[in-house]
This record gives sequence, structure tokens and C-alpha cells, in this order.
Amino acid sequence: MFLINLLEISTLPVIIYSVNFLIAFVIIFLERKNPSASLAWIMVLFMLPGFGILFYAFFSQHISRQKIFHLTDYEHHVLNQNLEAQISSIRSKDFAFNNNVEKKWQDMILLHQTYSKAFLTQNNRVFLLTDGNHKFQSLLQDIKAARKSINVMYFIIKNDFVGQALIQALTEKAKEGVKVRLLLDAMGCRQIRHKQLAEFKKAGGMYAYFFPPKLKFLNLKLNYRNHRKLVIIDGEIGYLGGFNIAKEYLGQKKKFGYWRDTHLRLMGNCVQDMNARFILDWRFAKKEDLRLESAYFGTLPDMGETGIQIVSCGPDSRNPEIKRGYLKMITSAKKNIFIQSPYFVPDSSIIESLKNAIYSGVDVRIMIPDKPDHFFVYWATMFYVGDLLRAGAKIYIYRNGFLHAKNICVDGEVASVGSANFDMRSFYLNFEINAFIYDAEEVYKLESIFEEDMAVCEELTEKNYNARPITVKVKESISRLLSDLL
Repeated sequence: MFLINLLEISTLPVIIYSVNFLIAFVIIFLERKNPSASLAWIMVLFMLPGFGILFYAFFSQHISRQKIFHLTDYEHHVLNQNLEAQISSIRSKDFAFNNNVEKKWQDMILLHQTYSKAFLTQNNRVFLLTDGNHKFQSLLQDIKAARKSINVMYFIIKNDFVGQALIQALTEKAKEGVKVRLLLDAMGCRQIRHKQLAEFKKAGGMYAYFFPPKLKFLNLKLNYRNHRKLVIIDGEIGYLGGFNIAKEYLGQKKKFGYWRDTHLRLMGNCVQDMNARFILDWRFAKKEDLRLESAYFGTLPDMGETGIQIVSCGPDSRNPEIKRGYLKMITSAKKNIFIQSPYFVPDSSIIESLKNAIYSGVDVRIMIPDKPDHFFVYWATMFYVGDLLRAGAKIYIYRNGFLHAKNICVDGEVASVGSANFDMRSFYLNFEINAFIYDAEEVYKLESIFEEDMAVCEELTEKNYNARPITVKVKESISRLLSDLL
């Protein structure tokens, strides 16, 4: 009996390593992940035998082969036809640009049109929101004034007084006969269950969860989350940016203190593109036969003259659309690049492009928080900003609470604001959405806010960076090796 047990025990490691080897074979030859991600997974599998298999089951699935967001033949034809007409007009020099910024950056506009299938709209008005209380009050006011429809999508809604206030506001509008749709990420909104939405549903509101678990406590799509934050009201007003729905985003959680974020309240035809993105996500999650053309009902009145492209990305696509936009902005910069991101874990293409900009005399400034909400990501962030610091970038550590803004501004002319961080997760794993803005006046406002934030930052010097403890350097090095998985 003892001998049999001994044989069983000695056989277990062989079985585990055999399974590890099989998974490694799948990663290398079948899934075709990028080389650094493949190596990171193989390292996890063989350094953590057994546990590595569980991590892989929950956090690594190749879903780019799955058809998640479907277009009907009619939708595909109409959208492609209209987009091709816009592309052709720009290439033939017949397109009427609103301003010199759009004309100067038409190569980037074409990039987003051809690579990301993103329309350029020019009749938009932008309202910048950088304080959580102001954003939430503005949102509640617009919801209260809604007449026809409210489409809401958030990565995080918590069951605290902020989340409850939003759900109650949506419930009241549903009672009034307004068509209300609420799309929740199943992981980020896990506190909001059917019980919390019973009254909302009874009032006529509709809701769905994005990638819900097949079993109550088992979600094999844990690593692929809908990180978008979108609200579209009456098809005329849109919200997009970094704020979620919980008390910490209003600065009412001691751990984080003041929450510094950036959100956009938008009006104009770009709202139709935001609504189209919501409809695609909603159709997948809810399986409602909601027609995409309902997002493009006529032309909205001119609310301003700001040019905007709405760009989304996700692991369902092999194209890192938002990352490609960031790269284009960085490689085209002539004067300055201002970046704010809570997580800065880019790939080598972003790092090398930033270094090239620095060596070419471009003023590169990067602002990150002074405290982590995810330790491994924070240590990896410190590794990468240290690399750029040595190249000549200016690194600012935000000391006035928690910095969660996701912005890049270039040359006082173009900017991107949205849900995507400067990290591998946003580039390749999460579903994200950003607004790319072509307007010197709006970019000036964003740069001015960046400079105001600098007043509550500490600039990281090479001397201070080099003086960090050896334990911190080890943590950074390990986190950097896992950066493709973070």
C-alpha cells in the first residue's frame, strides 16, 4: 500500500509537467501569441507547476478568432460605403476640413479610417470633466432630462451610494417610458446582481452582463473585460472617459484620497459612433435584435467645430487600434508629448518611439500616480518610466490622491482621451474606447490641466530613482518579465 502511494506521489509531478509541456506547445505553435507573451506564460507554467495551469485556464484564452460583434450584410455595406466615400474624398484632396489641425493631421485621420474603421466627425462640442463629483452630477442631470433613450455601459459599478443613485435614476426614467439599457461588465460590476436590479427591470429597464460566468464562481473569460465607460442619452449626448461608478471616483475612499481622472461630455455626430459601439456590445451580451442603423438616424445639429474620431479596440481583433493611434501621435510629434496614465506598461514599439522622440528634441512628459491599486502593475510601471527617465523624459509622480486619467496630448494640436491605459492589457486584452481629438483649443485645455497637475507632483530624478532599495528593484524586474500578462 505504501509503495502504491509512493508511486502515485512520484507520478504526480510527471503528470503536471506533462500538462505544462502540452500547454506550452499550444501557446507556441497554435495560439500564435506575440513572443514576449508566450515566454511570459511559459515562465509562469514552469515556475508555478500546477498553479500555472490554473492561471492559464482562467487568464489566457485566444479569443481573436471568435466572431463576437456581428454586422448584417446591409450594415456592413452601408458603413463601408460611407467610410470609403470619406477616405476617397480626403485622398483626392476634396474633403473640407474644419481647421488647419485636421488638415495637418490628415494622415492620422486616414490611419484610423483604414485601420480602425473610424469616421471623422467635425460638428462636435467637448466638455472636459476632471472631478468625479462634477462628472456624476452632470451625468445625473442629463439622465433626468432624457426623453427617448439612455444607453449605459460601465466597467465598474459598485453597490454603494453612488451605484445605487445611478440605478435609481435609471429606474425612474424607465418608469417614465424612456428606453433604458444597462450593460455591466460581469467582473467589474460583480456587486450589482439581479437582486439590485429587480426594481429597475420591473420598471421596464433592460440589463445584461458582458462575459458572465458560466457557473456562479467560475469565469473562464476572467482576463478579457469590457473596460469601456459609455453613456449615450437620446442619441445626442455622450459620456466617455476614465470614471467608473463608485464612491472612490468621487474622492470618498480614504485609501485613494482625491481621485483625478478625465472624462468627456460630447455632443455632435461623434455621439452616433459611440452609440454604434454600445449597440454592438449590447447585441452580443443581450442578444436583442437592435439595428445598428438606429445609431445613425439623420445628422445631428452642429454643436461645435471639433473634429473627433471614436476608436475602439479589443481582444476580438488582431489589430491594436488604439495603440496604433498612440504610436502615430508619438512618431509624428515635433514639440511635445504629455502622457497621463495610472498604468504605464507599454510594449517595445511604444518605448522605442518615445525614446526616438526624446532624442529628436521632443519634450516628453509622463505623469503617473504615487500609489498603486495593483502592485505588480505599479512595479512594472516604475521599471518602464525609469528606462525613459534615463533617456531624457520628464517623469512626474502625482501626490494629490490617485491619478486615473488616460490622456495623451501632442504638439498642442491632437489628443486622445478614453478608457485605454498605456499598458499591454488595454492594448491587447481589454475592450476599450477612446476619442481622438483634432482641435488646438481643446488640446490647449488638456495641456493646461496637465500643467496644473504638475504643481501637485514630485518630479522623479535619476538620483532618487537610482537610490530605491534593492527589494524594489527586484520587484520591478520580476513584474517587468510578467508585463505581457498584467
